[in-house]
Amino acid sequence: MRHLFTSLLFLTALTTQAQHKTILTNTTVIDGTGRAPQSHVAVVISDGKIIAVTRGKLAVSPDDVQIDCTGKFIMPEIIDCHSHVGNLKGTSTSPENYTSENVRRQLAKFQDYGIAAVLSMGTEQPLGIALRDSSKAGQVPGTTFYSAIYGFGVKNAMPPAGIGARIYRPETPAEAIKNVKELATFRPDVVKMWVDDFYGQFKKDQIMKPEIYAAIIKEAHKHNIRVAAHLYHLSDARRLVANGINMMAHSIRDAEVDSSLITEMKKKKVGYIPTLSLDEFAYAYEDSPSWLNDPFFRNSIEPGVYEMITSAAYKEKVSKNPVTAQEKTALKIALKNAARLYRAGILVALGTDAGANPLRAQGFAEHLEMELLVQAGLTPLQVISIATANGARLLQIDSTQGTLQTGKKANFIILDKNPLDDIRNTRTISSVWNNGVKVSDGPVAH
Repeated sequence: MRHLFTSLLFLTALTTQAQHKTILTNTTVIDGTGRAPQSHVAVVISDGKIIAVTRGKLAVSPDDVQIDCTGKFIMPEIIDCHSHVGNLKGTSTSPENYTSENVRRQLAKFQDYGIAAVLSMGTEQPLGIALRDSSKAGQVPGTTFYSAIYGFGVKNAMPPAGIGARIYRPETPAEAIKNVKELATFRPDVVKMWVDDFYGQFKKDQIMKPEIYAAIIKEAHKHNIRVAAHLYHLSDARRLVANGINMMAHSIRDAEVDSSLITEMKKKKVGYIPTLSLDEFAYAYEDSPSWLNDPFFRNSIEPGVYEMITSAAYKEKVSKNPVTAQEKTALKIALKNAARLYRAGILVALGTDAGANPLRAQGFAEHLEMELLVQAGLTPLQVISIATANGARLLQIDSTQGTLQTGKKANFIILDKNPLDDIRNTRTISSVWNNGVKVSDGPVAH
């Protein structure tokens, strides 16, 4: 029922936000910049933007709306730089699920979980292009939808055919260049490539060849489009960085990064999206994770998924899967690499691969990702910046959002508990605000 009200909230926002100031008083602000929180402050909003965060005396007019936020904590909305929309429905992931209704439903769900923007990584259907454009223009309620449109894979290999019917699978550099030129007409926000053997399930000759991805990168850059790579191996990461990749869309998980790669990544300003939750979701349901029956999680999963992941048959399948042990080891390495790259000054942004399959719960995954980044050794304050300011930088929207600062969009989450005490407190969502207007009470009824 919550999603039925989202459109009404969205429409009324256009006519109400410029009529008065909204003042949130007596609150604590974690602004996303990495600075210490500001306590006992007022957040002043006008025309959809923050005009002040202050402890000073306020000039209040009769038309202003004041909201007492005593005991509440305000942080910027989250930005997910690696997700997928539209293909997931119930327990299946298929291009047949990709409808306008399904995309809009998922954008509304992301918003309920306090997510301002998602970058969908290369698995759209044709109708997704217009939806992406309308969303970025502010004409679709819910989370703002950015997209790589159609990604680049390998014939009869990665990515699996079921994830997207429109994946380019060039077999020569010339074909790759032609594909990029076509893709550029759709103005993708990035170009996405799959450079992976899917945990050894594909042979060496089924992995995207360096001459193919080099051609993709070079041609994309001619069109001023940045390129992201799905990867796993350290050796592939080295070659991709040498060829000019702009961002790694997953963790390096077969070996720990070394100083030479870090130096090259810094020199070329390569961004890094760890997607730690991807690996945890792969094996978490072999047992019963602590969050299994939390309404915050249960409300995020598709119908039928809970029954699937709690069944004895599914648990046995995970336990017997030879990839399960590899996933566990991969996550340990990924945690170390995320922390080391962050501390080295690499731009690390939050991503989850949510929506790529039923296990990766859209909305909950982003909050689990923050918990895993803390588990990697980062502080909650650092992780909040990764999830907000850094995501905005990676999407190149940081001039207008990502932090709670004067002149930027009033896009934020109001929390009941302090996330700096426990990062899992980002799940205590009291309300979600976009452009200075409350758009959701969160995914769990209060």
